[in-house]
Amino acid sequence: MVKLTMIARVTDGLPLAEGLDAGRDPQDEFYKQQAKSIFKNLSRGHNESSRMSIETGPYIFHYIIEGRVCYLTMCDRSYPKKLAFQYLEELKNEFERVNGDQIETAARPYAFIKFDTYIQKIKKLYLDTRSQRNIAKLNDELYEVQQIMTRNVQEVLGVGEKLDHVSEMSSRLTSESRIYADKARDLNRQALIRKWAPVGIVIAVVLLLFWVKNKIW
Repeated sequence: MVKLTMIARVTDGLPLAEGLDAGRDPQDEFYKQQAKSIFKNLSRGHNESSRMSIETGPYIFHYIIEGRVCYLTMCDRSYPKKLAFQYLEELKNEFERVNGDQIETAARPYAFIKFDTYIQKIKKLYLDTRSQRNIAKLNDELYEVQQIMTRNVQEVLGVGEKLDHVSEMSSRLTSESRIYADKARDLNRQALIRKWAPVGIVIAVVLLLFWVKNKIW
């Protein structure tokens, strides 16, 4: 069955809507944080595909990306993959129809929380996988999900963390190189001053004596 549904803007990972569940298991908060981490990765450009399944414990995340919006759901592993993606497609079509012109200007998290009403309505239609409606969807040969990649959540989030670490290391090395170059210039300047300062003082003294001598005579 569908356990969690979230919609977020891909450009910055901002959550736009969520399917609220009054009877949610306290452990679901852990998976909600994982979903947010997936959104964060996507906002950093770590998205390999517009459609993907991600295994996590006894569940599996499915998401689709369209129009710079990510529609994500978490289901039991036994729940048909085909139904999960058709569920997301229905959410996507309605969300775009109702909120499409406001997505880019949304400035606060869960700006479209009222969409939860529609999420709950559609989720109920997908609860019973043996209903005539869902059996027809499963038999729909025009909707193909076999090519959608499935990965592990540690692998997906780990890749993001590694890329972030590499980026951070690169920035740190660039910064340290700049600091080193500045220090090297300072040291060279100080060395030149130490080398030529005595000579400059001698010349200044000689000129001063010469000037005083001319004044006297």
